[in-house]
Amino acid sequence: MSRRAVRVLRLGAVPYAEALRVQERCVAAARAARGGPGGDVPGDAVPAESVVLSEPARPVYAWGLRGAPGAAAAAALRARGAALVAARRGGHITFHGPGQLLAFPVLDLRRRRLPLRGYVAGLEALVLRLCRRLGLRAARALPPPFTGVWMGDSKLCAIGVHCGNHITSHGLALNCCTDLSWFEHIVPCGLEGTGVTSLSRELGHHVAVSHVLQPFLDSFQEVFECTLVSSEDPGD
Repeated sequence: MSRRAVRVLRLGAVPYAEALRVQERCVAAARAARGGPGGDVPGDAVPAESVVLSEPARPVYAWGLRGAPGAAAAAALRARGAALVAARRGGHITFHGPGQLLAFPVLDLRRRRLPLRGYVAGLEALVLRLCRRLGLRAARALPPPFTGVWMGDSKLCAIGVHCGNHITSHGLALNCCTDLSWFEHIVPCGLEGTGVTSLSRELGHHVAVSHVLQPFLDSFQEVFECTLVSSEDPGD
């Protein structure tokens, strides 16, 4: 049986809003490929599923269904030079910025017969595989209601997803060489008493986003049992 093809869009360093726009085009294409809302593009034109990879070019604080900052807090965050974005995903406020890998998988959970909790567990599993590849064997996932990948009491990778009509969007943010001081101005993911860490901090040397892309994609293929197909044009 052939493995499902998933299109990979490597955007590089772009504004967070641009990554969201590309993601939404991928969501529309995935819905169209199975005859859902969003058009009637043939499903065999390009792979129906995608994963959008990017590195935020500028600092931004984003929140999901909960945890929007009040007016005074929002003004203070803007004064530090960060943009503010309300994202259509689960979760509280967090930080995105340079040195962080953002991965937005656009997968059809109905076709995969995969429940949402199983999908989130899959995202955690692929980051754990990545960590093992990099020699970081102490990384772990915690039982629900916690999500993400942790080193002790510090979160290494945050996960926040949306699923509409069984099509996923948003995904994960992995701190590679992120300036962690940006997290000091918020309660990351709404979790009091926990910290934030990065691959660079844990491994003791600089780990750029570019260094983790291939091991990330290798782990993605293994966990989601797919064949990744590179795409040069985020609009196709």
